[in-house]
Amino acid sequence: MTDLHDLLSADAVLERESAGTRKMLFQHLAAVAAKLYGVDAAAAAEALGAREKLGSTGFGRGVATPHGRISGLPRVVAVFARLTNPIDFAAVDDLPVDIVVMLLSPTDAGAEHLKALARVSRMLRDANFVDKLRGAGSRDALVALLMAGEARDAA
Repeated sequence: MTDLHDLLSADAVLERESAGTRKMLFQHLAAVAAKLYGVDAAAAAEALGAREKLGSTGFGRGVATPHGRISGLPRVVAVFARLTNPIDFAAVDDLPVDIVVMLLSPTDAGAEHLKALARVSRMLRDANFVDKLRGAGSRDALVALLMAGEARDAA
């Protein structure tokens, strides 16, 4: 199975997160990205909001992949969040979202951005995998699911 070990820091795996709106969620995820990856939080939140205005990144079954491009990043990075209370994302199936993988890419990362987005989308379209994410009993279990390749490589 595909994993996100090259995009996602273990510290960027969040569980039991709470946000009342997409905007609040974007601000929170951008603040986490700022702390972990050194990005400008305001620029990241703005990029996520601007992309969302083009169309919802909620693609169904309670899953969303907000993404944006910002300057100052050396590579594509991600933040994962499992929300305690699902929020409205204007998703294609009108279901609220509780599983979120945010991607931020350098402004000039055309192919890398699209490849990362496709990889995350493939992973999150697997209903069994998403069920495992929802059922994971701890943050460590979420990290293990999302970064499985890293664990396999270390063994």
